[in-house]
Amino acid sequence: MMDSNSAPSSSTVSRSVILVLRVLTFVFLLIALILISVTKGTEDTTNGSVEAKFSDIHAYRYMISTIVIGFVYNLMQMVLSIFNVVSGKRVCGDFGYVFDFFGDKIISYFLISGSAAGYGASEDLHRFFKAEDLPFNSFFAKANASATLLLVGFLCNAIVSIFTSFALPKKA
Repeated sequence: MMDSNSAPSSSTVSRSVILVLRVLTFVFLLIALILISVTKGTEDTTNGSVEAKFSDIHAYRYMISTIVIGFVYNLMQMVLSIFNVVSGKRVCGDFGYVFDFFGDKIISYFLISGSAAGYGASEDLHRFFKAEDLPFNSFFAKANASATLLLVGFLCNAIVSIFTSFALPKKA
């Protein structure tokens, strides 16, 4: 019989930490997706109004695709993590640990590349538009905010990947 004052096992704590980090990743990616999707800028010029949308810039479309891939992966992993925390059992046995390990690594790379693409495009294009007297400050500020949220989502997912590497079964 377990004492009600005893601490939970380290595997229960790590499963709970993984779940919390997956939820945080999911939330950051959701906010980043919403923010970049609604990003639109309009500047009045002597030749009329100039409008820019996220879909006009390939790097932002790439950023959205990385967000969506990470979003779907984390949604699936949240469901599996909830099952794991509630039941204490893994869905796929030892293969699940390997899937988590490699999946988290690959998704982390996607997320960081999407964030870098967003930052790079924002910086380069903002400099170009400033030179043409079309600042689009609000447009690029929202895109940078989305890239920052994507970066924070990457950090959460990278920490999860460290935990999943510790969870790999030890084979002799």
